[in-house]
Amino acid sequence: MKAYICYMETILIHPDNVEQLKTVKAVLKALKVPFESKIPDLPLHVSQSIEKSIKQFEAGQTISLQEFKEKHFSKK
Repeated sequence: MKAYICYMETILIHPDNVEQLKTVKAVLKALKVPFESKIPDLPLHVSQSIEKSIKQFEAGQTISLQEFKEKHFSKK
């Protein structure tokens, strides 16, 4: 009689969209496979930039895409 060694491993899943993520979670729940869901940590400068942009938006400090293009991509 042969002895089998069962190695448990962790897998990382990288869904391409929300639909895939929901489907994977549903399958894992249906199979009663425990899993952890984690939002990746962003670098501090990125988080700060996002927070600043949200505050600017809430304060009404916005420009159109056309204005952005003219400001940043126009040849002078």
